[in-house]
Amino acid sequence: MRRIENNKTKSRKAFLSMELVLTLPLLMLVLFAVFEYSMLFFARGGVVEASRIGARSATHPGATIETVEQSVAEALGPQLSQNANVCIKSGQFSGDRVVVVVKVPMAAASPDLLWPIGFGLQGRYLVAETVMERE
Repeated sequence: MRRIENNKTKSRKAFLSMELVLTLPLLMLVLFAVFEYSMLFFARGGVVEASRIGARSATHPGATIETVEQSVAEALGPQLSQNANVCIKSGQFSGDRVVVVVKVPMAAASPDLLWPIGFGLQGRYLVAETVMERE
């Protein structure tokens, strides 16, 4: 006995597959954007914390540029510290301002997933600046 499919069932299956073809790229784009944003958001927190740790270590008496850079590198971790740029402006006397700026390329923190739509991470940076007073 042969089963006869009506025309309505075939057209409905084609309609569902067409919906999938039209919505899947948009869904994937949103998924990639959320994934990339969450990785950048997490890395931004690490850069801010590294800047604070560097400024704290720079406020101590006898702190050198090398010790501050080392404390920032330890706070950033191995992946982000490779490309990090640390700028330190420190006064000599107690009460002087200490400024630590940490700059990390976004491409070091996240894969560049959105470049096909024109939002690339090349040439963009995560930057954090902390100002404290020297002890």
